[in-house]
Amino acid sequence: MPLIYLETFIEAPQEVVFNLSRSVDLHKSSMKHHREEIIDGISAGLMEKGNTVTWQARHLFKNRKLKVILTELKMPHFFVDEMVKGDFKKMRHEHYFTKKDNATLMIDKFYFEAPFGILGKIVELMFLENYVTRLLRRRNKEIKHMAESDQWKQFLNR
Repeated sequence: MPLIYLETFIEAPQEVVFNLSRSVDLHKSSMKHHREEIIDGISAGLMEKGNTVTWQARHLFKNRKLKVILTELKMPHFFVDEMVKGDFKKMRHEHYFTKKDNATLMIDKFYFEAPFGILGKIVELMFLENYVTRLLRRRNKEIKHMAESDQWKQFLNR
């Protein structure tokens, strides 16, 4: 199963970065160019363990749905969301947060597997890994921007 590993250094408190990462509002904002919308589950605020959310967005020339559940959570260090239903065969996204002085090291471990056997493996290697990496980097850039400014308050003070 492919793994995408990303590290993002953010000059903001660990709790702020952790909570922004669980914000469905920030996620939606970071994916607006894909017209990402929540169609079921938690519709605003911060995801908690056991919460589900179903996203609908335009990816790879098609409207797609992805339902995830937050399966593990240890504030403010770690949480995991996993696919319940969607186009992947499997998907698990682990989020780690480590305090570094007055800043935070955010680590993403995104495991995924495409359907369709050997054809899916070819798509993973030739295209899908780069595509998903770009999406995660875009989301992390948004988290970093919000956390390092006062704009984070709009997502966390509701």
